[in-house]
Amino acid sequence: MNIGFVGLGNMGSAIAVRLLEAGHALRVWNRSPEPARRLAERGAQIAATAEEAFRGDVVFSMLSDDEVTRAVLIDSGVLARATPAATRVHVNMATISAALADELAERHQERGVGYLAAPVLGRPDVAAAGKLTILLAGPRQFVEPVQPLLEGTIGQKVWRFGERASRANVVKLAVNFMLAAAIESMGEAAALTAGYGVEPRELFELIGQSLFPGPVYQGYGRLIADGRFEPAGFRARLGLKDVRLAVASAEAVTTPMPVGSLIRDSMLEALARGEGEKEFGVVLGRAAMRRAGK
Repeated sequence: MNIGFVGLGNMGSAIAVRLLEAGHALRVWNRSPEPARRLAERGAQIAATAEEAFRGDVVFSMLSDDEVTRAVLIDSGVLARATPAATRVHVNMATISAALADELAERHQERGVGYLAAPVLGRPDVAAAGKLTILLAGPRQFVEPVQPLLEGTIGQKVWRFGERASRANVVKLAVNFMLAAAIESMGEAAALTAGYGVEPRELFELIGQSLFPGPVYQGYGRLIADGRFEPAGFRARLGLKDVRLAVASAEAVTTPMPVGSLIRDSMLEALARGEGEKEFGVVLGRAAMRRAGK
């Protein structure tokens, strides 16, 4: 299949490698050139512009946030010049706001180009193994051409959330909020037990092997206990972005999120301390402990 790919951060690069390894012709573009050059060494073709990459049977994008997505796809004129003859389906895998997702869906419809929202659950190592969980929303007629890519090459399971693209993005924001809330509670619980001489590692081993088994409490528990801020699989500034989007989406439908607001303020404090490029889970968990002097 002839595939374009726009946005080659840690996650985008890992997904692009999966597509190359599956034998697809891949044309790639990134704002900074080095990730594209690394993929070219593995057989990808480097596109000179985002518009050049935005062609093919399927185009994937994985851009970091609303601002970058708008700049690359809208402000640059890429979508204004898109045609169904050049681009059949655009699969946007980025975590973006519900408002931007709806706007992108409308702009694609105006141009006759298919649009699917497909944000993912999982970190870059999960993407490299082809084990992502994919949250998918968009018109059914555009799903069939990409289903084999999403479920099998890139991910292990696709969850459908109807035809309105923003529904998949809101679910992704809700999941990321739940993850952040769990980490906040872990940090607060660790601070509590530390006040009585119990090491965080002891607490997290207990809950990870009893009440809360799984990657969140076991994985993040180890990172928080060790204070392992780097390497950052998911940067704190991106975690703050997701929490902000969740709170904004909730406000749009008159839904209070008091815990979300607390986490947002905690992450703002962390960024003010220069921790924006460090591991999100450790920054958030340790912030709760720091407030207690632990």
